[in-house]
Amino acid sequence: MAAVMMISLLVLLLLSVPVALSIGLASTIAFMSDGTMPLIVLVQRMFAALDSFPLMAIPFFILAGSLMESGGISRRLVNFANSLAGGMTGGLAIVTVVTAMFFSAISGSSAATTAAIGSILIPAMVKKGYDIRFAGATQAVSGELGVIIPPSIPMILFGISAGVSIGDLFIAGFLPGIMIAGSLMIVCWYISKKRGYRGESGITWAVRWKTFKEALLALLMPIIILGGIYGGFFTPTEAAVVAVLYAFIVGVFIYREVKWKELFEIFSKSAITTSIIMIIISAAGMFGWILTREQVPQKIAASFTAFSDNPIIFLALINVLLLFVGMFFETSASIIILAPLLTPIAIQLGIDPVHFGMIMIVNLAMGMITPPVGVNLFVACQIAGIKLEEITKALIPFFIVLILDILIITYVPAISTWLPSLMK
Repeated sequence: MAAVMMISLLVLLLLSVPVALSIGLASTIAFMSDGTMPLIVLVQRMFAALDSFPLMAIPFFILAGSLMESGGISRRLVNFANSLAGGMTGGLAIVTVVTAMFFSAISGSSAATTAAIGSILIPAMVKKGYDIRFAGATQAVSGELGVIIPPSIPMILFGISAGVSIGDLFIAGFLPGIMIAGSLMIVCWYISKKRGYRGESGITWAVRWKTFKEALLALLMPIIILGGIYGGFFTPTEAAVVAVLYAFIVGVFIYREVKWKELFEIFSKSAITTSIIMIIISAAGMFGWILTREQVPQKIAASFTAFSDNPIIFLALINVLLLFVGMFFETSASIIILAPLLTPIAIQLGIDPVHFGMIMIVNLAMGMITPPVGVNLFVACQIAGIKLEEITKALIPFFIVLILDILIITYVPAISTWLPSLMK
């Protein structure tokens, strides 16, 4: 069954069938080829994959992100970030990264971060004389922070799939996210210095204070969410509900930029995004159940340990595998399929599961900016009005630095495990 399913999946993907349908159809074909179980088992496994309380956090975080995006939050965050970094060489490029950090702590989604900030900053960068390809590339790579800095939807999925504390994953994402953001800023500064992209003059401390006050409610949101989780006031799932309530009050009653008539569109857009993710999760759950039934995880573990039981070599192989998978597979599906297979092997080799989760997430986040299916690239190209091949060359310096970041996160576990250890 496993062989039939994998071959079917590869064929369907080569035919450009959407990932969720490819996974579901491949599982169905495998079931039918076996002929020993009724097809109703497929439906049961799909529902079982969705029968999880922590999964309820996903639609609520998506809705919270949509409410904050529509409520003028992204514009206020851009203004505040510009007051902090706009005066530096390559100011707007660095502002793009800083704003992505702020917005990532709200949205939990890479594509949402790219779209919300890119619609403001890509045109602003072009207007200031930045090359449009560089502007698009900067926004695309900055958007990947949306899944590394908590709250993060992929972290929730990994926690559920691998049986790892979502709260620990959330707190573990801060240092890797800050490190990656810092390295991206250095690249932006270096390229801008070579090309003569100057910063904005006339930014005073009065301007910084004004923009900080305007953005304060947005900046408080991640503090409330993470503080509530680690203070024992609510679980990560309940925190998502608190985030929705907070975003609703701020957008509708305080900033007053979300009109009542716009709420239906916000809710419907969030429902569509949630449904896409849930279809992938249900199909991947069925896919994973077949793999488990056929003892594929045990066979993969045996092949890995037969090749080498050295954690350093294992992690090197995992990085190559995940970078390749990220180029062709959607992040949510990749985590749901691979996390239950690979995490037990990592634990067996003495690798902390929280650390391994961060390795998976930062690798697959890079998949969001690598052709042919990098979702951030498509969003940035659409905003900038350029083709995919035009943005690719501008991404090369960022790729080099991101690979170095991944290697550091992989082989220096403390970057991922130090903060969670302080909370215990």
